[in-house]
Amino acid sequence: MPGESQAPAAPDPATQGLQVYLVGGAVRDELLGVSARDRDWVVVGATAEQMAALGYRPVGKQFPVFLHPRTHEEYALARAERKIGPGYRGFEFDTAPTVSLVDDLSRRDLTINAIAREPGGRIIDPFGGRADLKRKRLRHVSPAFAEDPVRVLRVARFAARYAAAGFRVAADTEGLMRSMVAAGEVDALVAERVWHELRRALAEPTPSAFITTLKDCGALARVLPEVDALFGVPQPPEHHPEIDSGLHLLLVLDQGAAMGLGAEAMFACLTHDLGKALTPPEQWPQHHRHERLGLEPLAAMCERLNVPRAFRRLAERVCRHHLEAHRALELKPATVLKLIEAADGLRQPRMFDEFLAACEADARGRVGLERKPYPQRAYLARARDIVAAVDGSKVETAGRSGPEIAAELRRKRLDALAELRRQL
Repeated sequence: MPGESQAPAAPDPATQGLQVYLVGGAVRDELLGVSARDRDWVVVGATAEQMAALGYRPVGKQFPVFLHPRTHEEYALARAERKIGPGYRGFEFDTAPTVSLVDDLSRRDLTINAIAREPGGRIIDPFGGRADLKRKRLRHVSPAFAEDPVRVLRVARFAARYAAAGFRVAADTEGLMRSMVAAGEVDALVAERVWHELRRALAEPTPSAFITTLKDCGALARVLPEVDALFGVPQPPEHHPEIDSGLHLLLVLDQGAAMGLGAEAMFACLTHDLGKALTPPEQWPQHHRHERLGLEPLAAMCERLNVPRAFRRLAERVCRHHLEAHRALELKPATVLKLIEAADGLRQPRMFDEFLAACEADARGRVGLERKPYPQRAYLARARDIVAAVDGSKVETAGRSGPEIAAELRRKRLDALAELRRQL
């Protein structure tokens, strides 16, 4: 595989006398032949005092991590850990100089992340990570995997990163994840860790794999119950050939990723149809007012996960108004103007553009319709620009009250939108 050996680098004064190893994702990415996102190092046989004497700056909270004095890359003392309580915080760490590199690697999540490389290029792979890279398999290192519920989320995120390359979760790892869910370990996850992994997963090439991996092991119902509830809910086949609302969501997520949507728009894609899970079964496959019904579960998810305000605001607008965007070419000028105002198109033009992008991903997230044109996006963007160009300073104000001036400005904007509609 590419990257199995590296030319020796020039001696680094800050690492002289230290047993230093490149570890984790940087080695994995080298072996995959892709650019490493970050480089992390493990130092074996040293103490915090030695690191400080060499100019390293301590930054670790739970265990000793230091920043290199020149490169500012992270160097952590090799550590062993012992489970002493529930959740991902329930660990006791040992960073004594006697902790070996294998001790450190044995506590990592996946074999593909438990590979090390010496500065001279020699690969150290005690748990078969290179073989799993070749087999395209996401496999846990040891039974200690079950002690940290965050690893369930991390496996799902790696599935989202590598699914397009053919990687799959190993059967025994999926079984271990399922047992962790059954034991209640996943229930101990705190909001910030769930949000952190979810946000990163939405930026991966195949975010649908994050959702399906969690669903396969039963974790989706625990961490994202509002999303899990969509699976098994049918939609009208004439509009949604995929029928299942959960499958539609997966298609929308991957469409958004393929379109290069940003993090806020991807979260809006994830949450735009939550209201369909609230439709009474006797009304299936129709989902009247699902866009309004979805606001309540969206608010619950955002509250539970402490979702940042900007993400929440865009998600609310997409949830409430995506059907209006889909019907944009049929709407009267007054309705188009109301939509632009309701989606903050004049005050927040960037957010309005993201709103339109998420709506396009929704429209294309349907079986057989992935490449169908979505002229509504360009039409509404043009309509927003036209409305914004009608400047209130150009309205005659002499002898008019404030409400009269506002009415005149609105009339001019409607006239401009009517002219745009005539050009369709």
